[in-house]
Amino acid sequence: MRRAMAAHLQPFTTTIFNEMSVLAARTGSINLGQGFPDTDGPPEVAEAAIAAIRAGHNQYPPGAGLPALRQAIAEHQRRWYGLDHDPDTEVVVTMGATEAIAAAMLGLCEPGDEVVTLEPYYDSYAATIAMAGAQRRVVTLRAPDFALDPDALAAAVGPKTRLVLLNSPHNPTGRVLSAGELDAVARVCLEHDLLAVTDEVYEHLVYDGRHIPLATLPGMAERTVTISSHGKTFSFTGWKVGWACGPADLIAAVRTAKQYLSYSGATPFQHAATVALALPASYYDELAAGLAQRRDLLCQGLRDAGLDTFTPQGTYFAVTDAASVGAADGVEFCFALPERVGVVAVPMSVFYDDPDAGRTLVRFAFCKRPEILAEAAARLKGLRPT
Repeated sequence: MRRAMAAHLQPFTTTIFNEMSVLAARTGSINLGQGFPDTDGPPEVAEAAIAAIRAGHNQYPPGAGLPALRQAIAEHQRRWYGLDHDPDTEVVVTMGATEAIAAAMLGLCEPGDEVVTLEPYYDSYAATIAMAGAQRRVVTLRAPDFALDPDALAAAVGPKTRLVLLNSPHNPTGRVLSAGELDAVARVCLEHDLLAVTDEVYEHLVYDGRHIPLATLPGMAERTVTISSHGKTFSFTGWKVGWACGPADLIAAVRTAKQYLSYSGATPFQHAATVALALPASYYDELAAGLAQRRDLLCQGLRDAGLDTFTPQGTYFAVTDAASVGAADGVEFCFALPERVGVVAVPMSVFYDDPDAGRTLVRFAFCKRPEILAEAAARLKGLRPT
C-alpha cells in the first residue's frame, strides 16, 4: 500500500498542546496547558499594528524582515547584552521562534549529523531535527533542580555532533542555566568545534537569577545563533514574530532555509514589534514582577492541592510531580484531570526520549489572570483525598 507520510514525520502527527487545548474546550476547563497569556500586551503596540494596517503595510516585507525591525533587534541585543550585530547581515526575522529553530536545523545540519539538546525539550526540537535528517542526543535535566550535568553533556558529544541546541530559560522546567552551566556548554562547543543554537524566547521572563546569553561567553559569539521572539516578551503570541541573530555565515544559512519555509510575513506585526522593542526598561521589570506574583500564586495553589511543586526560576511554567497525589502516569493523570477538577495541564513525559524519565511530572502554565489562577487553585484542591 502506498505510504502517505514520510517516515521521519510519523512520530509527530499531533502535538500535546493541541490535544490538551481541544480537551479544555470540550470540557469547559481552565486551560493551564498551553503557554499563552489570557490578556493582550501593551496597548501602544497593538495600536502600532492597527496603524500599520491602515497605512497600507499589508504586502510582503523583505525576506529578511523589515530593516527597521532588524535594526531594533540589533539594538536590543546591544542594549541588554552588549552583543553587536550588523542588522543587514547578522539578523533575520522569522515567523516566530519556531520557524527560526526549524530554519536553523535545516540550514545548518546535514543528514546524519547529531544535535545535542536538553530533555525535557520543547516538542518542535525533535521534529525539526528529524526534518533535517539529523539525530538527536539528549542530556537529561532531573528534578528537583533540573540542573545541567557537565559530565553528561560531554558524554553526549560524539564524532558526528554538529551543534548544541540549548534552551534557557528552559521550557518546560523553568530552569535558568547558571554561569557555570553555560561555561560547561561553551567548553564543549570550543573543544569539539561545535555550533550552538540557543532558544531564548523567555529571556525577559526571569524571576530568580539572571539570563546570560551563551553568545556572550568567550569564543561563542562567532559560533552561536541566538533565537528569540516578540510573542512571549510582549504577550502577542499569535503574531508570530521571531528572529535569529549571529555571525553572517550562520545567519545566511538560516535565512536560506527560512526563505523556502514562509519567505516572509506578518508585515503589520513587524512594524508593531519595532515599536515594542523600543519600550523602556520599566516595561520589562513590571512584566517579570507581575509574572513572578502569578508564579507564586499558582505554585502555592498546587502545593495546597497536595502536589510536589518545583518553583521555576523563569518562563511561564511550573512543574509538579503527580505521584504525590497517587498518580502513576502523568499522561493518564492529565487526560483525567479536566473531568476530575476542570483544569487542564500537560504531561511532561512527551518531552523526553525516555518517557520514564518524566513519567509522573506534569506542567502547569501561570501566564493567566490572577483570578483565573485562583479559581484553578480552588478546583485543584479536589485532588486531595476527603
